[in-house]
Amino acid sequence: MSVTLARALKGDLCAGCGLCAGISDGAARMEIDEGGFARPVIDTNMGREEERLIAASCPAVTLASWAEVGNTHPYWGPYQEVLTGHATDETLRRGASSGAAISGLLIHALESGQVEGVVQTAADPADPRRTITQVSRTAADITACFGSRYGPSSPLADIGRLLTHTGRFAFVGKPCDASALRALGRVDARVAERFPLILSFFCAGVPSIRGTDQILTDLGVAAGDLADFRYRGDGWPGYATATRHDGSIERMSYEESWGNRLSKHVQFRCKICPDAVGGSADIACADAWYGGESGYPQFEEMDGRSLIMVRSEAGAALLASAIKAGDVAAEPLSLGEIDLMQPSQARRKRLIASRLMALAFTFQPMPSFKGVSIGKAAQRAGVGETVKSFLGLVRRVVQGRK
Repeated sequence: MSVTLARALKGDLCAGCGLCAGISDGAARMEIDEGGFARPVIDTNMGREEERLIAASCPAVTLASWAEVGNTHPYWGPYQEVLTGHATDETLRRGASSGAAISGLLIHALESGQVEGVVQTAADPADPRRTITQVSRTAADITACFGSRYGPSSPLADIGRLLTHTGRFAFVGKPCDASALRALGRVDARVAERFPLILSFFCAGVPSIRGTDQILTDLGVAAGDLADFRYRGDGWPGYATATRHDGSIERMSYEESWGNRLSKHVQFRCKICPDAVGGSADIACADAWYGGESGYPQFEEMDGRSLIMVRSEAGAALLASAIKAGDVAAEPLSLGEIDLMQPSQARRKRLIASRLMALAFTFQPMPSFKGVSIGKAAQRAGVGETVKSFLGLVRRVVQGRK
């Protein structure tokens, strides 16, 4: 067993990104465990070099420090530009989860020749509840993948093979995936050569596949009858939509599907994540909700709108090119507006320090999260919410239900 992976699994710190499987030369593979999460299974002894690479980049034990370029906000990470926008293709905009800015940027990067493929997640054709990773080569491939996937995914599980290719790829994944790939790039120069563009999004956590099963049960759709399942899209915020083989459809609102079901099944690693905003990506996008303190949309279905945070020169060049080509429309946004769009993300970041202190207090395995503004964010927290957060996690650890 890898020392790093043993520590990650013992502390329930695994994010399920698949990095270990991707760079372990066949020693590890990803499977869905009894809890419904993607976890590594070790088949053979881990080599010394593979162990070194995993220890340097596994998001269960470390994170890539935020780049010191432009400005940095303790909640929202590094940024050069902050905007709201959307894909100009109206079909794409409506079909995606929140304005399709990411899909629009990826299609532009592909069709303009900046990359030859896009590494992204997609629904598994054999089981739409599950997620696979694919390399998209056409706009149609990317369009087929649009929309959120609120379940386990391991987009780095094949990263070792991709690094041996001669092509250039864009990568899009969860913040922990983007951080792992960026951290790997600091010990493996091939990453920068093969992946000139890394995109991500704001993430509220990875639910177990049990959350999806609960939605299907409540919709009255048996797994064996399921032909297609979408968590979001076809409007903003869109609906969780289950399609049976006979063509009949059942759907559930976003507030019901995420707020009352999926969010109850989020893995522990996500609850202590200090970079749920894709701070290591070149561009990170999110739902640009129209204010409100709940973090959920309080309006009727409408045209999607994306928050776009440009974090690097590569990201700035991509966005400028996409806007010039007419593939993406965007306008500047005041940074303070994000607090109203994403209040739950702000609260989570304020309380990460208290949760890490609770782990230390209860002698749990601890990740090393440096260079992502945890201390600065904690300074914005109130005493009451900090104490409540600390005691809450201590109680959960003592009761064995992290």
